Amino acid sequence: MPILHWLTREEDTRATRRVPYRLLQEEPSLSYGDPDFPNMLIQGDNLEALKALLPFYAGQVKCIYIDPPYNTRSAFQHYDDNLEHTQWLAMMWPRLELLRDLLAEDGSIWVSIDDNEAHYLKVVMDEVFGRKNFVANVVWRKNYAPKSSAKYFSEDHDHILVYAKVLRLWSPNPMPRRDGQDDIYKNPDHDPRGRWRPDNLSARNPYSLGTYSITTPGGRTIGGPPAGRYWAVSKEKLQALDQDGRIWWGKDGNNVPALKRFLSEVKQGRVPQTFWDYEEVGHTQDAKKENVELFGSAVFGTPKPERLIERILHIATNPGDLVLDSFLGSGTTAAVAHKVGRRYIGIEMGDHAVTHCAPRLNKVIEGEQGGISASVGWQGGGGFRFYKLGPPVFDQDGHVRGDIRFPTLAAHVWFSETNAPWKGKGRSPFLGLHDGRAYALLYNGILGDKRPDGGNVLTRATLDIVRESIARKAPSFAGPLTIYGEQSRLGPATLAREAITFKQTPYDVKARR
Repeated sequence: MPILHWLTREEDTRATRRVPYRLLQEEPSLSYGDPDFPNMLIQGDNLEALKALLPFYAGQVKCIYIDPPYNTRSAFQHYDDNLEHTQWLAMMWPRLELLRDLLAEDGSIWVSIDDNEAHYLKVVMDEVFGRKNFVANVVWRKNYAPKSSAKYFSEDHDHILVYAKVLRLWSPNPMPRRDGQDDIYKNPDHDPRGRWRPDNLSARNPYSLGTYSITTPGGRTIGGPPAGRYWAVSKEKLQALDQDGRIWWGKDGNNVPALKRFLSEVKQGRVPQTFWDYEEVGHTQDAKKENVELFGSAVFGTPKPERLIERILHIATNPGDLVLDSFLGSGTTAAVAHKVGRRYIGIEMGDHAVTHCAPRLNKVIEGEQGGISASVGWQGGGGFRFYKLGPPVFDQDGHVRGDIRFPTLAAHVWFSETNAPWKGKGRSPFLGLHDGRAYALLYNGILGDKRPDGGNVLTRATLDIVRESIARKAPSFAGPLTIYGEQSRLGPATLAREAITFKQTPYDVKARR
């Protein structure tokens, strides 16, 4: 497979290993609405924010949409979009790697880009996500009128590159059927199964059993399929379809056979197409108008209309699925996800995470009626939590810092051992089972002892408590056990007899890549 080379490629492809895991610290004064909703708005460097999310959300995101800087050498108020090509690739590669790790096995990623970098991005994404997982290059016609100032061509479109995490597992939702699309279905023979339309029974693909002659019910002999084509079914299959009333021979019974496609059996929707016109999903002026209504001015030079994001989320997600946008911009993806009942994580590095994204979501929660609100029946509700990046979880030697709380360390222990997000809740030393092994953590007074080192040492008593916590949640488990703790007072022979692997905190908790 072809790969793209640039000046700093070797360094950039290893960049995620150097990114520290940071804490995510909530800013309650900037959070808004119902606290039971799990939506997150994060302010900070999106590379560090993505790394911070891994222990909690790896493999959990159903749809990622990003609208990264286009590297067009244009000056924007809120983005440094004037990046050299090498710098642009250096920015994109590690972020795409982390996004891939966050994506669910049946999830998809959608990336908006223009002609300036689209073809380079395609090669990079082929390498990161796998060429076999490429789905489509959607072309969005974003301008409703040509640019008279264009020197050569008026660029009226953007690309949206679509990749699945694992293509065979991805199942996109169909688009709603258009008005009038069902009018071609008739029922001239009064079939009790209802309206149908005739479909060609021949195909161009060679088929060894598709060259036979046919005698029609009216007695006419058809010597074979049309020139250069083959019957799409065998002679035996044709007879079975005819007996089931699924072949149309025409009113006089002498026509070339056609397969009856019943409306009642048609997929309830249509396959998404790769050309999206502004009449269906909006154009850039719509997006700027939405920004003006929200903020009093067109804050960003390249905002996306809410209808565009709605279509992406319709195809790629179902209600309750998790959506991620790590280049949140003016907050459109989060706003649309909120209105259509998806969970979301939005990441923005600039001050406008506070000045624009959060206020926009506040308005959505209060029932703001711009964008898609009327078409989806949005009336308000929900909430989100606002987070900022905190200090690193690990020190410069890769060991966990001593002041980290139990849930944070538990998530990192679990992720470092399993490469999966920790979903545990409550105060229990038992973290879970993975591949036939149990994991437990003695840390930060999890056993109820308030002393600094209380309950953090593996003794016969604390082992009994760990065993009891495992028995409550996995009563039939009798396999090996890994325990993290400050010290162990059980000897090697006891640990071996009990099938226990002991690892010391903070030194044996390592930052994963």
